[in-house]
Amino acid sequence: MEKTSYFQDFIYTDWILIETQFNPAQLHVRETIFTIGNGYLSTRGSFEESYPRALPATFIHGIYDDVPVVYTELANCPDWLPLIVIINGERFRLDQGNILEYHRQLDLRQGLLSRSLRWCSPSGKTIDINFERFASLADQQVLGQRCQLTAVDFSGLIEIQASINGYPENQGFNHWEILDQGKTEQGFWLHTRTRSSQIDLGIAAKITILGTEATLQVSTAPGYPAISMTFFAQPEQTVTIEKIVTVFTSKEVEQPVFAAQQKLSNLPDYRTLLESNQTAWDQVWQDSDILIEGDNTAAFAVRYNIFQLLIAAPRNDQRVSIPAKTLSGFGYRGHIFWDTEIFILPFFIFTQPALAKNLLSYRYHTLDGARRKAAHYGYQGAMYAWESAVTGDEVTPRWSLPSDFYGEDVRIWCRDREIHISADIAYAVWYYWQVTADDQWMGDYGAEIILDTAIFWHSRVEFNPQADRYEINNVIGADEYHELVHNNSFTNRIVQWHLEKAILVYNWLQRTFPEKIVELEQKRQLTPEIRTHWSEIIKKIWIPYNPETGLIEQFEGFFQLEDINLADHEPRQKSIQAVLGMEKTNKSQVIKQPDVLMLLYLMRESACFPYNHKTLATNWDYYAPRTDITYGSSLGPAIHAILAADLGKLDQAYKYFIQAAMVDLEDKRGNTQDGIHAASAGGVWQSVVFGFGGIQLQKNAPVANPHLPPNWTRLKFKLFWRGKWHQFDLRPLAPPTHLPNIRGVIFDLDGVLTDTAEYHYQAWQKLADEEGIPFNRQANEALRGISRRASLMLIIGNRRYSDIQIQEMMERKNDYYIELIQNITPKDLLPGAVSLLDDIRQAGLKIAIGSASKNAREVIKRLGIGDQVDIIADGYSVQKPKPAPDLFLYAAQQLGITPRECVVFEDAAAGIQAAKAGGMYAVGLGPIERVGCADVVLSSLAGVTWRNLELEITKL
Repeated sequence: MEKTSYFQDFIYTDWILIETQFNPAQLHVRETIFTIGNGYLSTRGSFEESYPRALPATFIHGIYDDVPVVYTELANCPDWLPLIVIINGERFRLDQGNILEYHRQLDLRQGLLSRSLRWCSPSGKTIDINFERFASLADQQVLGQRCQLTAVDFSGLIEIQASINGYPENQGFNHWEILDQGKTEQGFWLHTRTRSSQIDLGIAAKITILGTEATLQVSTAPGYPAISMTFFAQPEQTVTIEKIVTVFTSKEVEQPVFAAQQKLSNLPDYRTLLESNQTAWDQVWQDSDILIEGDNTAAFAVRYNIFQLLIAAPRNDQRVSIPAKTLSGFGYRGHIFWDTEIFILPFFIFTQPALAKNLLSYRYHTLDGARRKAAHYGYQGAMYAWESAVTGDEVTPRWSLPSDFYGEDVRIWCRDREIHISADIAYAVWYYWQVTADDQWMGDYGAEIILDTAIFWHSRVEFNPQADRYEINNVIGADEYHELVHNNSFTNRIVQWHLEKAILVYNWLQRTFPEKIVELEQKRQLTPEIRTHWSEIIKKIWIPYNPETGLIEQFEGFFQLEDINLADHEPRQKSIQAVLGMEKTNKSQVIKQPDVLMLLYLMRESACFPYNHKTLATNWDYYAPRTDITYGSSLGPAIHAILAADLGKLDQAYKYFIQAAMVDLEDKRGNTQDGIHAASAGGVWQSVVFGFGGIQLQKNAPVANPHLPPNWTRLKFKLFWRGKWHQFDLRPLAPPTHLPNIRGVIFDLDGVLTDTAEYHYQAWQKLADEEGIPFNRQANEALRGISRRASLMLIIGNRRYSDIQIQEMMERKNDYYIELIQNITPKDLLPGAVSLLDDIRQAGLKIAIGSASKNAREVIKRLGIGDQVDIIADGYSVQKPKPAPDLFLYAAQQLGITPRECVVFEDAAAGIQAAKAGGMYAVGLGPIERVGCADVVLSSLAGVTWRNLELEITKL
C-alpha cells in the first residue's frame, strides 16, 4: 500500500519524494537532494532553465583534473541540461513572473526526476511546463530529457533553445578547453578536453519535437552548441520536446566523439529508453530494497539513502570508487576516503557483490600510489592515502585556506597522521572475502592488498624497550578532534587485527595459490623475518585497556584531559570544536565521531577482542556522552544507532538512526549543498540490517536477532552470503510481560466517539461535485486520520490548482462541514462511548482528545462531554499531522504523563501509526485490514469496559 509522510514542503510516499513549493533559499540543498545518476555519472538537480547563483554539475567517475592548492578534483563536466523556453519574447525563469503551481518529484523506483509547474509571465501569459530527466541505468552512456509545454490562456510564439554548456565551472575554475563541435540533422556534438589530465570527452545530442510543426535551427557558438525551434502555440495544445544525449570519454574509448555520435544514431526513441531504464532499476531493487512497515518516513528515507549509493557505484569500471560526497556535489573535491570501505561497502557486499568487487579493485589498482606514499615517509610496503583520486597518491590538501582575509591557514594533518586507513581497507577486503567466498579475486587482488599494507605496519610500529611493547605514535585516530596522539586504541587494535589476518592470508595463499605467494615474496620482499615480526607485534602491541573495568582509554593520556560537559554548550548550531577552538578541543575529552566505540563496532561481528557486551556497555556509558554526535561528524549517528540497539536502548537507537537517515533530506548539518553524505547513507543501511535487524554472521549463514523500533511492524530485506540469497522478513518481538502503568487515555474523535466522518464525507463530496472531481465513499476511506490539506491533495490528484485555489477549497469544505455539524447532539455519540468514558474516569485515569480536526472543540461542546475531558489537542496544537506522533505526544505532555503511560483509541491507520511512533499503546476501532497494526482491535466501543481492556493490554 502506498503511504505518505510530510516534512515542511516535502512529501514522502513509499518511493517518491515530492517538493510542493520552490524555496530559493534551499536552492543548493535541493540541487543535491534531487541528484540522479547511473553509476557512471551523476547530475545535480539544477533547473533546465537555470537560476541565479545555481550550482549545476555533472560528474563522471574518474574525470579528475589538477587545480591549485587542492591537487586534483573531479571536473564538472559539460552541462547537458540547458533548455530555455521563450514565450512571445519573455524567457521563462522562476525569478521572474509568478509561480502559480509547483511540483517536483524524484521517483526512486526508476531514477526519474520530474518537475511540473504553472507559470504566469510578467505580461500575464500562463503556461504549464513539465520537465523530466533520467540517466539510463540500462546504458550508462545515455541520458534522457523531456519537456512538455501547454499554453493555458494565450496564443502566440514559443521558442525553445536546447543546448550543451561546454564551459562548466568548479566554483569559479574551468577545467575544460573546447577542441571542436558541430551539428547533425537533428542535433549537435561537442569535443572537449581537461586542461591538465588531458582526458577527452565527446557528447552528442538530438532533439525531437512532437505535437506541432516547427523548424529546427542548429547554432554553434563556441562551447555552446544549441538547437532552436519556434512554433505557434494554441490554448490547451501540448507540445513535447525530447532530448537524448550520449556521453563518452577517452577513459572508455579512443574516439569519444565518434562513439557518442554512433551510439546516438542507433538509439530508439525516448519512451523505449525510459522503459529500458525502468527495467534495469527493477532488477537492482529486487536485490537491494529494504521494506519497512509502520514508519513511512523511515521507509522512504532508507530507500533514498540506498538510491544515492546505487547511483554512485561504478558498474563497469574497477579503477574508480565512490567519493565521500558521491558524485552529487563539490565537497571534498571528489576524493575517496575510508568512508567507502568501512561505511559504504557493506551494503554492496551483501546486496550487489559485483559492485563491491569493483570498489575494492580500485584499491588494488592504486597500490602503486600507496607504495609511493610509504616510500616518501621512509616506510616499506603500501601506505594508503587519506584522500585518494586516480593514482592512489595522497591528494589531501596540505593547507585549508581561511574563509576570511585575516584568518590563518590551517595545516591539515590527516594526510600525515591518520594512518588507520591502510588497516581499514584490509578490513574491507577480508570481509568481502568472508561474505562472498570469492577465492579467485582474493588470490589475484585482495591478498596483495592485505600483505603489502601489513608490510607497511612492520616498518611503522615502534618498539619501546623500557615497557617491552610495540607502540604507534604521532597519529590521528578515528576521532579527529585530537591531532597528535600516541597509542590510539582504535589504530593499535585494528593494526593488530590486520596482522593477524595477514598471517592467515599468507598461509591460505601458500596452500591455494603457491605461485602467487612466490611472486609476492619476490616482488614485495615479503621475507620470513617480516612475517616473524608480525607475530611479535601481535603479541606485544599496546592497547590501553583495563581488563577489570573493561574501559578502554581512547589514547595514551586521554583520561588526563579536561572533561567537558557537552550539555553545558547547548543549544548550538555548530561543532564543539568551532565553539571551543581547536587548541582547547585538543586538550579536552570531547570526540568528533566514534573512536573506541568504532573499534568495538568493527570487532562486534566476529566478537573479537575487545568486544563483548559488558565492554560495550562500559565504554558506551563513558564515550557516548562525550561524543559530538550532532555536529561533530555525519559518520557517527549510524554507528551509535547500531550499538545502542545492541544495548537495548531502542529509543536512543532510533533517534540516532533517524538523524543519519534524514541528514540530507532535512539538511540537518547545514552542508547538504556540498553533496550527499555517502558514509552516512551506508551507515543507514548498516543500522537497519545489523542494528535493528540484528544480523550476525555465523558459519553457515547470516542469522537475525531483531530488535525493531516500537513503531515498526515489519522489516524485510535480503542478503547475499557465499553464493546464496537469504530472505529476512522480520516482525516485532513480543514485549516482555509486565503490568503496564496506564495513567491516561487519548481518544480520536471522528469514528471513535462520534461519527463526524460522515459529515466530512458529505462536505468533501459537495466540494468534489462542484469541482467536477470523481469522488465516492470508497475514496473517502483513504482520508481517515489525515489532515485537511493532505485529504484535498489526495482528492485532486494530478489536477492543477494554484495555492490560492487550494486554500479556498479547504476553507469552502470547512464551511460545509461546520454547517453540517450544527446539528450534532449528545445522541450522536457512538454506542458504548458514554459508559466507557465514565468507566475510565472512575478508574482515576486522565482523558484527552487527540483529533486532527480544527473543529474538535465545537464538536466536543455539542456532544456534551466537555466535563469528562481533561484536555483537547486539535489541528491547531501541532504542525505535523498524523502519521507523525506529534499530536498524541502533545496530548500526553498536557496530561503530564509519559507516552508509555497512554492508550490511544483510533479508527485510522495513520492514527495507529502515530500512536505507535509515539511509543503508546494503540486500540484500533474498525476492520482489521485498516487497524490491524494496533495492540488491541475492537469492532466498536459497545460493551467495552476499562477493566477488560486493561487486561487485554496487560497480555501484550
